[in-house]
Amino acid sequence: QVQLVESGGGSVQPGGSLRLSCVAPSLILDDYKVGWFRQAPGKERVAVACIDRSGRNTAYVGAVRGRFTISRDNAQNTVYLQMNSLEAEDTAVYYCTAARARLFDVACPRDTMEFWGRGTLVTVSS
Repeated sequence: QVQLVESGGGSVQPGGSLRLSCVAPSLILDDYKVGWFRQAPGKERVAVACIDRSGRNTAYVGAVRGRFTISRDNAQNTVYLQMNSLEAEDTAVYYCTAARARLFDVACPRDTMEFWGRGTLVTVSS
């Protein structure tokens, strides 16, 4: 049973933008904090951003802070990652992940996340 489905990846030039979406067909997503992770070729999967259940609190890795924005629409059961000013170093497979959490828990340690999507590829190249 598919829990999380990512979409919105693609190829873009440096400086461009993409918006990723994460839909949860079989979860009530507002019971979960949600994170975005990415994995570049030959590298480990690392956290990019996390959002709490309320949507009021977010956290970002330093490399994307100020360029990426995570948001959620609980009515649509969807979480987004708006990515602006993309750089070649942002090239990776991006994964959505979720875990049951308290309302304002905004930490998304990889080994505590319960569900993962299959990922969507983002390629930034001129």
